Amino acid sequence: MKLTSEIRLENLKLLVTEAGGVTELSKKAGYKQPSYLYQIINRTPVQNGKAKNIGAIMAAKLETAMNKPKGWMDQEHKKLTEANAVFLGTMEVWDNSTPIEEDEVEVPFYKDICLSAGTGFADNIEDYNGFRLRFARSTLKKHSINPAHVVCVTADGDSMSPVIPDGSTIGINTDDTLIRDGKIYAINHDGLLRIKILKKRPGNKLLIQSFNSAEYADEEASLEEINIIGRVFWWSVLA
Repeated sequence: MKLTSEIRLENLKLLVTEAGGVTELSKKAGYKQPSYLYQIINRTPVQNGKAKNIGAIMAAKLETAMNKPKGWMDQEHKKLTEANAVFLGTMEVWDNSTPIEEDEVEVPFYKDICLSAGTGFADNIEDYNGFRLRFARSTLKKHSINPAHVVCVTADGDSMSPVIPDGSTIGINTDDTLIRDGKIYAINHDGLLRIKILKKRPGNKLLIQSFNSAEYADEEASLEEINIIGRVFWWSVLA
């Protein structure tokens, strides 16, 4: 029989998926920074050496934020395995014979290029194979994203799990390269194409983090070593 703490952690991950990411769930629940939820998801030890658990007050707060009935966090629910993404409009692979709807826009999909969510994948991101994906133009506009600056690639590795699992399709806004602490970026790190959480540090340094912090330690690099490809604004994975 599962402990209440285990059930609440599983349900937190379900809410992250439903809300469209840890940051969005944090906003809905009234937390100023998503780092608190990240620590719980990653089982990050606190001062006493133990990982944080979800208490009754926090569970109730999450239930209210996501319009769940009282006690929802303490019950087991069927996991959402269809997707792990913010819904950002219709997406599908198409060819030249596929008609494009009025509100659709096509973006390049570098299907054979992997942006590593682990140790890195060295390749040339301009090795374009002709595949494209479609998004709703109106939805991209709502999020202030210019379709001309969007590319999609595939994640490779488990360092960003469980938020971005291995094999996820990732949307990158190449026009958004200004580093904002805690956001996810696609970077070229000394020839390795990677997706990581970035945070600025004194001395022209960057802290590079993974969601799977138990297996992937934090890294530090100078800004000169990193080329910001763009901010990751969307991802999706089929079960």
